[in-house]
Amino acid sequence: MNLNECTPLPVSARTTIRRLPELANHDRAMLYRILDEAYVCHIAFVADQDTHCIPTAHWRKDDFLYIHGSNGSRMLKALAAGAQVGVAITLLDGLVLAKSAFSHSMNYRSAVIYGRFEIVEGSAGKLAAMDILMDKIAEGRKDEARRGNAKEINATSVLRISLAEAAVKVSASLPSDKEEDRDLDVWTGVLPLKATRIAPIHAESQRNIAEPAYVTNWAE
Repeated sequence: MNLNECTPLPVSARTTIRRLPELANHDRAMLYRILDEAYVCHIAFVADQDTHCIPTAHWRKDDFLYIHGSNGSRMLKALAAGAQVGVAITLLDGLVLAKSAFSHSMNYRSAVIYGRFEIVEGSAGKLAAMDILMDKIAEGRKDEARRGNAKEINATSVLRISLAEAAVKVSASLPSDKEEDRDLDVWTGVLPLKATRIAPIHAESQRNIAEPAYVTNWAE
């Protein structure tokens, strides 16, 4: 556990939850769990007088969220230049079915991070950051796959953003029906949703290569 997991998330004007404030969660450990469980975030930013929202892979180390991509990426160029961003991550946990259509909702865990990205400088820093991504994909994979060579690393930008300004919202409830709807003969409850690991698919190029533990145990 990181030492700062025990410290609550600070509240700013941008991270104040105004819609359903009772769902606000200031637990830093919850923020970390959301970021670590999710593989994709959406980054909103303005570039060339246009507004963009781009999905991209992410990972976390301590109190920073990391992304990477080609040096030629419009998004990475804008972020490296200091664009203000909003980074959103959502994990959908269930569909909440009430007696009226208006009262249907969803259970979820979400986080939004505000601020600016900074560049991870130097080949050693990039490789160290990318090793963390590889371990997120499959622990131990970084020790087996070929690491990026100088050409690949030079063509890649790695950026990170502090988690100092982040808002977390968590909904985990049963349906809430209006008084006038409670006697309606309509089923109510929650349809849970969960990402499920299924059996690995072997590439055709495999030549009787033994499965590493993270492949054998993937669907367990």
